[in-house]
Amino acid sequence: MPKRERQQRLTQFIEENPFITDQELTRKLKVSIQTIRLDRMELGIPEVRERMKLMAERSLDPVKSLPLDEIIGEVIDLQLDQSGISIFEIRQEHVFSRTGIARGHHIFSQANSLAVGVINADVALTASADIRFVRSVRLGEKCVAKAYVRSKIGQKGKAKVEVFTYAGEELVFQGTFVIHIDTGLGAGEQYPDAKE
Repeated sequence: MPKRERQQRLTQFIEENPFITDQELTRKLKVSIQTIRLDRMELGIPEVRERMKLMAERSLDPVKSLPLDEIIGEVIDLQLDQSGISIFEIRQEHVFSRTGIARGHHIFSQANSLAVGVINADVALTASADIRFVRSVRLGEKCVAKAYVRSKIGQKGKAKVEVFTYAGEELVFQGTFVIHIDTGLGAGEQYPDAKE
């Protein structure tokens, strides 16, 4: 493939998915990693970590429902009551030592905390979750969770948030979370409509 065409495709892939790694680009464009890095340098495109930081600086609303550091993973995009994106790298402490497969509660926690964090309320709590693990995630993979607020009922109601988590381009987890927005419940009180 001619250099100009390759660089156009590289730019297009990065515009479509700013989190794409140099390794993923080598597979898509069938060239060496050095060629990808040289092309990026020529085009003035920073590496994936820098792209993530730039996106985060430009597009973060202040989180209200919980401290930002309580969202599992690095939040790189947040539009309150609309959508959010976080990235979570699976490290040694997140996997079963024998298999190198990520423990499910880490994948769930990333999605759940993002679903709560995207809600524009001082207090938002998970009321229920319908989740599905699509495939196992392994040591070293990066999980990109994307949350979308699908419905919100008033200031003191519930919101439905869908979260899709990807490793590379593969869907690995999906969940629908019903988030209860604070109505002044005290400790030990049940959510409205809670079933016995």
